[in-house]
Amino acid sequence: MEHYVIHGGNPLSGEVEIAGAKNAALGILAASIMADEAVTIENVPDVSDIRVLVQAIKSIGADVQHPDRHTYIINGAGIQDLPVDNEYVRRIRGSYYMIGALLGKYKRAQVALPGGCNIGLRPIDQHIKGFRALGADVSLESRGLVRAEAEELTGAHIYMDVVSVGATINIVMAASLAKGTTIIENAAKEPHVVDLANFLNSMGARIKGAGTDVIRIKGVDHLHGTEYAIIPDQIEAGTYMFAAAATKGDVTITNVIPKHLESLSAKLIEIGCEIEESDDALRVVASKRLGHTNVKTLPYPGFPTDMQPQIAVLLGLANGTSIVTESIFENRFKYVDELIKMGANITVESNTAIVTGVEQYHGAVIDAPDLRAGAALVTAALAAKGLSQVFNIHFIERGYEDFPEKLRSLGGEIVKVDTREEEENAKRTFLRRAQ
Repeated sequence: MEHYVIHGGNPLSGEVEIAGAKNAALGILAASIMADEAVTIENVPDVSDIRVLVQAIKSIGADVQHPDRHTYIINGAGIQDLPVDNEYVRRIRGSYYMIGALLGKYKRAQVALPGGCNIGLRPIDQHIKGFRALGADVSLESRGLVRAEAEELTGAHIYMDVVSVGATINIVMAASLAKGTTIIENAAKEPHVVDLANFLNSMGARIKGAGTDVIRIKGVDHLHGTEYAIIPDQIEAGTYMFAAAATKGDVTITNVIPKHLESLSAKLIEIGCEIEESDDALRVVASKRLGHTNVKTLPYPGFPTDMQPQIAVLLGLANGTSIVTESIFENRFKYVDELIKMGANITVESNTAIVTGVEQYHGAVIDAPDLRAGAALVTAALAAKGLSQVFNIHFIERGYEDFPEKLRSLGGEIVKVDTREEEENAKRTFLRRAQ
């Protein structure tokens, strides 16, 4: 079984370049099929979630070209088979963006209910509420399919009961080709919502207010081809920021938008890191043991839930006791048991983790329970003394491009292995270097 072998204890140092934002790419790739002309999308991350969605887009008849690793050219003119359903699509959360795209363009959609990481309930009730407000008849089929149909979509005033990134993106897509004006209140403000809106506008949509809590969409008759580059991935950037801090390193992260990282930078500065910003890069230096703090996950521009495991790993090595409160997903502390195997002192009570810092983690055999927690556990292993093995790395590969390679470029001792022989060779190599 593929897994990582990691020898910890080396401070990460050097420079790492961030890939395109996975969460933005999923919405933008889905929206690309809304035009009957070629749409060129650049800076697409090469991760498994993207490859699965692209296969789904191909399966319904869209023409997909892949001229280089990070570029796709998609033309939705040939779409014929509207049901989107296979075992792979059911594994990724981003599959539900196909509902908004197909409903907007064809006024009907049939898409398998999405899967993804098991970090808690992520109902699609707000998506359904929005589609129905636009005039669609939406039903949940017995085989786990969402069916949405409308003779015509008509603009509406929609108030979101809770802030939902996925529902905001889905409603924006469908409303872009509806008759009249749609107003979404209490909309999500995340950078990938803004990126999706900018992409649709480049195709001829008329969307204003993305990045605020009120988005206004004036429907148009059709969308046209475009060329567009996806924003950098704020969560990948944050992961390397926190890995630098946890290993007492000095890392410059390039191809970033520092404003998207402000909530992360603020916490790192608060606990004792040095942060240097430039136009499209950020440097994190941690030369001493860090201090404790309290953190609560919130919708953007608050501290992101996708970075909650990473900050818990970091605070587990800090001086003093910290409190980490999860307000987005109710099942996001599954990694704590794995971290305790490495010597962490963490107690979970309901949606709160009480983290008392220890001097050092020690190597262990651990399982990644989901995408972001898996990356956080790799960070813990890089900071730990001794050897670690991290299993279930397919979760991590859903959202991180070239993860072990980038960490090795910073001095991390990590290798991906598949067989017992490869595992033993890696262990011998790491231990020989340590002598």
